[in-house]
Amino acid sequence: MQDRDGARLVFARVQGWFSRLRLVWADGGYAGAKLANWVWELREGRRIRLELVERNPAVKGFVVLPRRWVVERTFGWLGRHRRLSKDYEYLPESSETLIYIAMMGLMLRRLAAE
Repeated sequence: MQDRDGARLVFARVQGWFSRLRLVWADGGYAGAKLANWVWELREGRRIRLELVERNPAVKGFVVLPRRWVVERTFGWLGRHRRLSKDYEYLPESSETLIYIAMMGLMLRRLAAE
């Protein structure tokens, strides 16, 4: 399944969650299939805007994309945990739970430091 087709399933599943969510950044791979319009129409009162972070086709070679560092940094934090360093889990729910545990630990360490 293409990522952009799977994104519809994810957004449909979490439609009632994250009521404060207003903006979602997505990679250029999510372009097409009118996904941005579909996400905008998903909620009536509090709209969600899907903003694509695309690469400039005029620039050759490696280019740091805006906001891409946020994703890569988060993957780096998650990769420090042994069970998340590789895809060991059989069920996606298990991986999701381990991500929640890892991020809770990160937030607790930050709060304890203050």
